[in-house]
Amino acid sequence: MEANAGLVPVEIPTPENYKADVSQLPLSRVVPISSSYLYPYRVVIILRLIIFIFYLQYRYTHPVDDAYALWFVSVICESCFALSCLFDQFPKWSPVDRETFLDRLALRYDKEGEPSQLAHIDVFVTTADPIREPPLVTANTVLSILAVDYPADKVTCYVSDDGYAMQTFESLSETTEFAKKWVPFCKKYSIEPRAPEFYFTQKIDYLNDDIDLSFIKECREMKREYEELKVQINALVAKAQKVWKEGWTMQDGTPRPGNNPKDHPGMIQMFLGHDGGLDTDGNELPRLVYVSREKRPGFNHHKKAGAMNALIRASAILTNGAYILNVDCDHYFNNSKALIEAMCFMMDPAYEKNTCYVQFPQRFYDVDLHDRYANYNMVFFDIIMKGVDGIQGPFYVGTGCCFNRQALYGFDPVVEGDDVEISLLMSQQSLRKRFGQCPLLVGATVTETTNTASLLKEAINVISCDYEDETEWGEEIGWMYGSVTEDVLTGFKMHAKGWISIYCKPSRPAFLGCAPINLSDRLGQIHRWSFGSVECLLSRHCPIWYGLYNGKLRFLERVAYINNAAYPFTSIALLAYCILPAIPLLTGKSISPEITDIYGLWFIIVFIALFTTIYLELRWSDVRLRDWWRNEQFWVIGGTSANLFAVFQVLFKFFTKTDGNFSVTSKVDDQKVNSSELYILKWTWLLVPPTIITIINLAAIVFGVSSAIIDGYESWGPLIGKLIFAIWVMAHLYPFLQGLLQRENGIPTSVILSSIVLAMIFVLWWIRVDPFKIDKWLEVNIGSIVRNTYNKFSANLLDFDL
Repeated sequence: MEANAGLVPVEIPTPENYKADVSQLPLSRVVPISSSYLYPYRVVIILRLIIFIFYLQYRYTHPVDDAYALWFVSVICESCFALSCLFDQFPKWSPVDRETFLDRLALRYDKEGEPSQLAHIDVFVTTADPIREPPLVTANTVLSILAVDYPADKVTCYVSDDGYAMQTFESLSETTEFAKKWVPFCKKYSIEPRAPEFYFTQKIDYLNDDIDLSFIKECREMKREYEELKVQINALVAKAQKVWKEGWTMQDGTPRPGNNPKDHPGMIQMFLGHDGGLDTDGNELPRLVYVSREKRPGFNHHKKAGAMNALIRASAILTNGAYILNVDCDHYFNNSKALIEAMCFMMDPAYEKNTCYVQFPQRFYDVDLHDRYANYNMVFFDIIMKGVDGIQGPFYVGTGCCFNRQALYGFDPVVEGDDVEISLLMSQQSLRKRFGQCPLLVGATVTETTNTASLLKEAINVISCDYEDETEWGEEIGWMYGSVTEDVLTGFKMHAKGWISIYCKPSRPAFLGCAPINLSDRLGQIHRWSFGSVECLLSRHCPIWYGLYNGKLRFLERVAYINNAAYPFTSIALLAYCILPAIPLLTGKSISPEITDIYGLWFIIVFIALFTTIYLELRWSDVRLRDWWRNEQFWVIGGTSANLFAVFQVLFKFFTKTDGNFSVTSKVDDQKVNSSELYILKWTWLLVPPTIITIINLAAIVFGVSSAIIDGYESWGPLIGKLIFAIWVMAHLYPFLQGLLQRENGIPTSVILSSIVLAMIFVLWWIRVDPFKIDKWLEVNIGSIVRNTYNKFSANLLDFDL
């Protein structure tokens, strides 16, 4: 234990603190990264920082005399990259893995023959658009929740329909009937996964001698039942498309109140009832509750965050589960023991008092074989998230996360020795100001004698559109408002209060979701994330200073949040650095000293340190080199398009006070993804900057090679170094080119014309201004300031003699 004590800042109890009884042993343990990987990794991080300092010092003091403007831009970009690298690297100082003991949880809280002592969990499923989020997708997610391996009376599934769609409501009614047959079938044969669409698309060898004949018979019958369910749900969708203009009507002929998704009353429907329902074997099923909050013109409904807060309040009235797990409508339970995995942390005495949430990694079922658009995002989920898990905990990523309800209510974590009841009682004194007018909202309990009708009436009240007026919902309680990435902001607020979070990565992925499978949707997703990150950086929740006064947010955790909020700004430097390699090929100028002098040595050392860091990260994280390379490619593609637009749009919003747009990512309702959908390309301005970079670099490569052929053998030597940088840029843009060129109808004309026009404007501006004419002015003015500043700094602090 002593050898690993310094690896994880979170206090981990030792086995000596527990009784000898097996049921009192820890429910989980931290598995530190092997020291053979971790210690060299830390050494390389420090060396890399020192190397960057010496490299930049050399670059600052050795300008390129005949291209001063290009040199100045390049060193500014390199400084930005170095700073970004610093903020990205140090939060990964103490990465950890974790292991859970599911059998110990059962021995302690779920003993055979006794009532289960496991905590009640409310599972939230969110959907907003029945067109982009098909009801069949939601139905599969709901079925996987109802069949989860957890006591049925301890689970309630809440489906939030923020579009008040009739097809969603009716499809849940059909799903409920099918669940009465599907759930006992899943539990009888312990099948995985428990979403029928994805179970039946698996290849099952029915000729295997180990397969029971009764299972084959029931499986075929269940598949036939599911096909009927699909027909019924698809018929509802088709009917909705036909009556969309007129709207749905009630049985008495009056228009349905929800025909206008932006103006309708709140609605709550218990499909399996307050006391649950029974399956075909007579066993109880988990509760299923449909919720659609009220919407009226003139109110700010706060998109997904507002819907989640309405679910918190409604669930507090109806079931008040101690823990809340939220998933998107397309993220089905791939592991039926996911709730048990989360409870191994939430109900472990070592963690339960100060853990705000348990975050599972996002995994996807519909990504193409080569993961062309880096949907798996392995560098983030298997490297960065493991790193921050060793500090104060991972970020909240919006889905697949199990919360402590008290943390969502804005309470501080319980410090050792505090009386929980007293702290809650003190919080209830300001109940109306913080939580609104409902007296049952905090601490509500549901008993057998509770009047269901009165509870429903109160639950309808708390999902009204004006309930949050003059309260702290969205500011200090629940999901936070003020950003399109309410997930990261919500997690940040919890960490700033002193809570810790846990990263749980079971061997079988807990959830599988639907990823954007074409270039346009993927860039749109990245744009939304970047937009929210910049919003947080420019808001009162800026991680640079927010919560500094209480000191509860650990330093490296703060650094991680700063990096997460500020990374889109590197897109400006990235855009410049992707264009710079083309200029030497077109003009003959150079942006760096000759590779033969000492600069070449520093350049090689920097790259050796970079690749050594990458190698060690891949070793301790088990991320494949191909996944890392896909991440690098889309860092460039997204950085020169989505991130860049996000920065300027947020700045525009900041100065003009206009709201940003949010669009739901399309989901498919079939596991089989048509490869042609990879090349469906919708017009978006996000496509233009990478296209311009591609045109400029391709033209530069052709011009440079043509010039070398004409000038003769001696010109090839200087050309090689310039070509390497341009080809390196093109290698990063390769998936983008595939998304454009392999499109069925070719590159959209609008993209080509816009890119050519903007490229010509750049060329004309270059000819008109001629940056090389201002090199002397820059050298005399800016250059002298840089040199004088550096000389003073080095004389007073560093005293380097290079």
